[in-house]
Amino acid sequence: MPTRNAEATWRGDLKSGSGDLALGSGVYEGPYSFASRFEDGDATNPEELIGAAHAGCFVMALSNELDEAGYEPEQLHADAEVHLDPEALEIDWIELTLEATIPDIDEDTFQEIAAGAKAGCPVSKALAGVDIRLDATLA
Repeated sequence: MPTRNAEATWRGDLKSGSGDLALGSGVYEGPYSFASRFEDGDATNPEELIGAAHAGCFVMALSNELDEAGYEPEQLHADAEVHLDPEALEIDWIELTLEATIPDIDEDTFQEIAAGAKAGCPVSKALAGVDIRLDATLA
């Protein structure tokens, strides 16, 4: 199994400093700052990257579980809201919102498979100390 990597550089103190994040694949390199993390600054932040990783992992895991159950999804779209408590400095919960188009699946089966994918994706497992919520809608 391949190892994935990313790197970060920070210059200065927490509030007025700035940094850069880079993905090992080279597809993203960009700035981050106190403002982009705790306010509304124009850059990325670690929580946004965790959200992208979680949403991507979840829909891939769901696609696999659906395939194993005999369903072929037309589209799976997930949004991950990562909630950072700025006072406790911890991620207190993540909300995965899923919109899915899957022919010939009933609501109960869909919800069961979606919950299994949420629990089983590697990023969910890595974030086991965080309350991960799921709002799954079948189109």
